[in-house]
Amino acid sequence: MSRIAILGSGSWGCALAHTFSGRNDVIIWSYFPEETEDLIRYRENRKFLPGVILNENISFTSNMEEAVTNADFVVFAVPSFAIRSTAKTVASLFHPKEQIAVSVAKGMEEETLFTLSEVIADELPEGSHVCALLGPTHAEEVGRDLPTTIVAACENEEVSLAVQYAFMNENFRIYTSTDRKGVELGGTVKNIIALCAGISDGCGYGDNAKAALMTRGMHEIAKLGVAMGGKLETFYGLSGMGDLIVTCTSQHSRNRRCGVLIGEGMSPEDAMKEVNMVVEGIKCLKAVKKASRQYGVSMPIIEEAFKIVYEGKNPKESATGLMLRDKRSEQH
Repeated sequence: MSRIAILGSGSWGCALAHTFSGRNDVIIWSYFPEETEDLIRYRENRKFLPGVILNENISFTSNMEEAVTNADFVVFAVPSFAIRSTAKTVASLFHPKEQIAVSVAKGMEEETLFTLSEVIADELPEGSHVCALLGPTHAEEVGRDLPTTIVAACENEEVSLAVQYAFMNENFRIYTSTDRKGVELGGTVKNIIALCAGISDGCGYGDNAKAALMTRGMHEIAKLGVAMGGKLETFYGLSGMGDLIVTCTSQHSRNRRCGVLIGEGMSPEDAMKEVNMVVEGIKCLKAVKKASRQYGVSMPIIEEAFKIVYEGKNPKESATGLMLRDKRSEQH
């Protein structure tokens, strides 16, 4: 049995705490003391994960030292924008020889173009092990113990095997990978494609258009991923194609939901307010566009998404522009 500290008390942090607690002692840290008090009282995230009652062996705190001290695994489940500040706080408490950091958030830092596990590693003491745990997962289903598969990725295979051994159970199957970069890039860029799939649905374009966006979007994801150091095969696995499918099609997808609202005519700002959760597809859009330019990768879908979100372009004009691009072969 391991001790697991989960930093972040949102839907994903609470869902992971629920599934990990069957075999481990778990403590959830929240940045907000009032949220910790609510979790202690109700043992449920009533706002973001209603109906999932957290096991009695899960404890709660807003004290970072209490959470991290003596933990075997420190899981970073805070939103992407809070990853660096959280890692900076953890750094003085983290013991590289005794603890493993696990990144379960998806995103890319705009200033550095670091993936989130790279941001964590940049702040933690030298020699710290950081594993990315990503895949086609919605908190609403993990919290209900529905079958889910995911990938634990670290360049040091022993680290990903340790995560697999501690976290895997009959409802939460974990595969391992040494391509941490590819796993994270697949999980990051697919959020933008899911946003576009939602915009397409909101415009009423149908299944053919969404299938095209998913397929050509996967092509863009893989091109950028390989250019940035990922392995091609990773993008056709769980953290690439698998995650793309679930995020583009699921009723639980906040990225798709936000896109639907934009496609129906709502402004991106109002759509994000309506979703009332972090929309990572919008949060990482500037960073991914910057990466495509820096690495010389053509990403027309990403370019149009940027114009819709940040320049006010009409989605239907973007669709027409994509359909009328220069003729080309699908073979490369």
